[in-house]
Amino acid sequence: MGSIYLIIVGVLFVLAISDLIMGVSNDAVNFLNSAIGSKAASFKIVVLVAGLGVLVGATFSGGMMEVARKGIFHPNMFYFSEIMIIFFAVMITDVILLDTFNTFGLPTSTTVSIVFELLGAAVAISLLKVMNDNSHTVADYINSSKALAIISGILISVVVAFISGAVVQYMTRFIFSFNYQKKMKMYGAIWGGFSITFIVYFILVKGLKGSSYAHIDLGNGMQVIDWVKQNTLLILGLSFAFWTIVLQLLSWVVRINIPRVIVLVGTFALAVAFAGNDLVNFIGVPLAGYESYIQFMANPGADPHAFLMAGLVGKVETPTLFLLLAGAVMVATLYMSKKARGVIKTSVDLSRQDEGDERFGASVFAKAIVRSTIAMNKKVSVIIPAGVNRFIKRQFDASLAENVYQHEEEKPAFDMMRASVNLVVASVLIAFATSLKLPLSTTYVTFMVAMGTSLADNAWGRESAVYRITGVLSVILGWFFTAFAAFTVAFIVAYLSQVGGAVVIGLFILLVSYAVIRSNFKSKKVEDQELDDQLDDDQTLDINDLYKECSTNSQDTFSFVADTFGSMVKALSIEKRKSLKANKKKAKEFNKKVKKSKDNIKYVIRRLDEGSMNAAQYYTLVLDYMREIGHNMVFITEPAFEHVDNNHKPIGEFQTLHLVDISKEMNEFSSLAIEMIVENNFEKMDMLLEIEQTILDKMDRYILAQIKRLKNFKSGTKNTKLFLDILAETKTLTFNMINLVKSQRDLAKLAGYCKQ
Repeated sequence: MGSIYLIIVGVLFVLAISDLIMGVSNDAVNFLNSAIGSKAASFKIVVLVAGLGVLVGATFSGGMMEVARKGIFHPNMFYFSEIMIIFFAVMITDVILLDTFNTFGLPTSTTVSIVFELLGAAVAISLLKVMNDNSHTVADYINSSKALAIISGILISVVVAFISGAVVQYMTRFIFSFNYQKKMKMYGAIWGGFSITFIVYFILVKGLKGSSYAHIDLGNGMQVIDWVKQNTLLILGLSFAFWTIVLQLLSWVVRINIPRVIVLVGTFALAVAFAGNDLVNFIGVPLAGYESYIQFMANPGADPHAFLMAGLVGKVETPTLFLLLAGAVMVATLYMSKKARGVIKTSVDLSRQDEGDERFGASVFAKAIVRSTIAMNKKVSVIIPAGVNRFIKRQFDASLAENVYQHEEEKPAFDMMRASVNLVVASVLIAFATSLKLPLSTTYVTFMVAMGTSLADNAWGRESAVYRITGVLSVILGWFFTAFAAFTVAFIVAYLSQVGGAVVIGLFILLVSYAVIRSNFKSKKVEDQELDDQLDDDQTLDINDLYKECSTNSQDTFSFVADTFGSMVKALSIEKRKSLKANKKKAKEFNKKVKKSKDNIKYVIRRLDEGSMNAAQYYTLVLDYMREIGHNMVFITEPAFEHVDNNHKPIGEFQTLHLVDISKEMNEFSSLAIEMIVENNFEKMDMLLEIEQTILDKMDRYILAQIKRLKNFKSGTKNTKLFLDILAETKTLTFNMINLVKSQRDLAKLAGYCKQ
């Protein structure tokens, strides 16, 4: 019988490795986004510093492992068989949820996941126990006070982190402004010494008691933690003096950038705090399962359905080797995970100083907040003296940052002053929570600190505020969804596993294996496609590059129109819903692709050499017409699908014949356009214009004929509306297609490719 539990222990450790990889992919944003967003160093150096921090921090996480064993439920109330099902359900759920969030590039909280998974699984098993023995209630099995303290701490941390980040950033910017280099020479070393000492206090002094080094014997009955407590002020004084002197000397001798040093030290510190607090989220449950199995096997002949897990209540030391191995897996993931970069991009985009490429839309609630804030700012500005207003405005004038980054090709998302505040505040809050053995959500803390500093820095200006607020709300709502999903899924997995036994457990193992393998292969394919679609960001572009890109994209556009329009007409005539749905999906994907190209146009123009700047206007026109064609195809394919999807009457015989005729003309138009672009010969432009006019004339006749059929009750209202909508949108599509050819011709002439 014990073999099934040995298998579960093995599965727990395999899932722990997967969980570590996916967890770090999700949580890498916590300690990398500030250094990457401020461009404090290259990606490899940032990851190296963070990796060292993760390894050190892993040895500080021993005390946090108790949360998985007894933080949410009372283990002495559960039998061995039940406790193993709880841990199994938690790990199955955690891997699936983290992989889902990572795939969509959303930062979620591994702490919230693990807490609510433990709670959901424990409640499921408790309900089954209560159903068989009503002498207890579910509340007797759950460690309510500790669970509520953890959940409350997580929620409070959101507010505290946001306010702390905003206040500290406002004070920092008020003192240093955006053009901080001059003041940094005067007292930057003092500020750096204070910042690093603050980190040392919370990481080393407050966080030490949960580490593997805390109880090393120094002789005379004194342990490391006792010596640190007795000499705290001495440690802080020496730290402040040491770092202040070192930073000042480095500033004088090698002109070192002090904020850059603080950002890198802060990255190390935040990685330490992250590993110390969050490692329990990834390996705490497998280690608890392993310890449970060891205790059970230490009692030969014990019945797994009657052996209570009282041994988990006491203090259990976590082997340092396990912690270091887990840290090594996390470091390797930092270097190899592409999903981690996607999650980092979400956080950086929401806190970047300029408007950038907004990843979220505008919500009604965000609009209302922005309008209210603008109105309130106007009222406050009237009260504050004009001189004070001018001084504050000058200190928070982001345009002054141009002086700092004038020698860089592209300025960072935000400067190193804000990055250092992000890191110092977040690492301090997390380390303090770790010292209290509270599994604080590092995702919540770092994300909300970054949002607070963004707000204080006026990064949420009127050009981007509604999008940033919508993005923050979307991420926060995602966190609440995480809690609900984690509890629900863990509850279901635990309940079914307990009731169904080994068969159901085996099915869940197969399910999670399939989900993870499928997700990773699919993700790799998508990432490779994205890399193929992008130009090298460091490459300088000239007019030839623009022409070749536009030529390829224009050919693809005409091929797409001909194929999709023809397929739509055929599917509509025979009411083939599946094909219509596929056409609509293709149109939306094309529209999304050209929108992305249009949104990134400024980055392309920035990389143009001086001799090719006059080509930018034609490049812009080509993208504009491609964008309009994308809209046209969506507005053509979507109504066609909805007509059939809503089970309306099929289009009539004459409507079908007319659409087929238009489709043939569109195909002839597209073929000729592609031929002209490929050969760089536009002598047949008159022929193309004749085809365009033929299409327009035919559509006018077909529209009139349809109106007559409707008047004579020979056609239905829905049919008529669909037919007329398609023809009207096709008219606009034709105009945009001819303009695309003309723009491509003008670009070819400018590039010297045109034979006419």
